[in-house]
Amino acid sequence: MSLIKKNIHNITNELKKNNSQPDSAIRLVAVSKGQGQKKILEALNAGHNIFGENYVQEAIDKQKGLTDYKIEWHFIGPIQSNKCKLIAENFQWVQTVDRIKVADKLNMFNTDQTPLNICIQINISNEDTKSGVKIEEIDALADHISTLDKLKLRGLMAIPSNTSEDKILMNEYMQLKMIYENLKFRYSTIDTLSIGMSNDYLLAVENGSNLVRIGSKIFGSR
Repeated sequence: MSLIKKNIHNITNELKKNNSQPDSAIRLVAVSKGQGQKKILEALNAGHNIFGENYVQEAIDKQKGLTDYKIEWHFIGPIQSNKCKLIAENFQWVQTVDRIKVADKLNMFNTDQTPLNICIQINISNEDTKSGVKIEEIDALADHISTLDKLKLRGLMAIPSNTSEDKILMNEYMQLKMIYENLKFRYSTIDTLSIGMSNDYLLAVENGSNLVRIGSKIFGSR
């Protein structure tokens, strides 16, 4: 068994064991940013087909050599307005929408009959260096996205504080879960709370996350 296959197997088992919502599976996005095509192929051969990328051109270059595989691509990086066309054309999920302008452009450039799956990114830690909407801006953005016919609002995404303090993280998770549940009540399409990365994914799933984005713990360091 390859190391990548072993890592995916171990993480999948951990997610099942720690799932606080046993009636629904936790989805694993393998973050392949900075990883070569060879490692992605190893993950594909291990049966995994959901990948996340942060940089548009890097992702497109990889996708060209993987057209024989059925892959679900998630864009998980900051969005530049001039990249919206390429994102809409080459990804099935966009997890980092934080502006009405970006939502409008993704809607305009999605020529596929299938709506583009959208998560709103929240800057839950209120850090100036992070993308994402403020909590008080969420409702307006969600309302707008729900009116766009080529987008499907699926949920929320966040990158919590970079800290080892579990209390701080859990407070942020609790806020996100509350916002998520409120939006879920209002929009029937919402079913995704995307929090948790290599360093905090178990704590995240214990606090309601049902999608985690893991890179180094699968592929090793870049």
